[in-house]
Amino acid sequence: MNPKEIIEKYYQPDSQLWTVLVEHSQAVRDKALDIAAKHPNLKVDMKFIAEAAMLHDIGIYLTYAPDLYCFGDLPYICHGYKGRELLEKEGYPKHALVCERHTGTGLSLFEIQSQNLPIPHRDMLPVSIEEEIICLADKFFSKSHDLTRPKKLDKIRKSMAKHGENQLRRFDNWVERYL
Repeated sequence: MNPKEIIEKYYQPDSQLWTVLVEHSQAVRDKALDIAAKHPNLKVDMKFIAEAAMLHDIGIYLTYAPDLYCFGDLPYICHGYKGRELLEKEGYPKHALVCERHTGTGLSLFEIQSQNLPIPHRDMLPVSIEEEIICLADKFFSKSHDLTRPKKLDKIRKSMAKHGENQLRRFDNWVERYL
């Protein structure tokens, strides 16, 4: 599998949106691989992490986020499950789950329902170690500015806290486990 070939099916190479997606995804990939390399005892699938991290945001073009050059019809929170649909059609169901499960620190059915989020009503929580590591790495990088400069832990924690104690608790658990 070549993630860039899949990206280029949906994104015009060298467009502003392509640049945002690819630079962000490369930063997330590199951080995820660095985290995984520090834990050889976990026997993570490094090839899968590299591929899935590059594809985790493949669905953003379907959403409306003009600051990211996305001019689709859907709310931005939909990019995860729409990315899952795209990668399932491409024949990559395991990679597809990373797309769906990386929003925040994942979303439980309870969180989706209680916040009345416009996404399918099902658990969208990371399950595998690889999914957790990619999700954690993603929190360190913005798509709206400083694409490759990692955020500081305290800034990420503040952001997670705004989205509820479950988001912050999962993040803190991953920090303790992986960083």
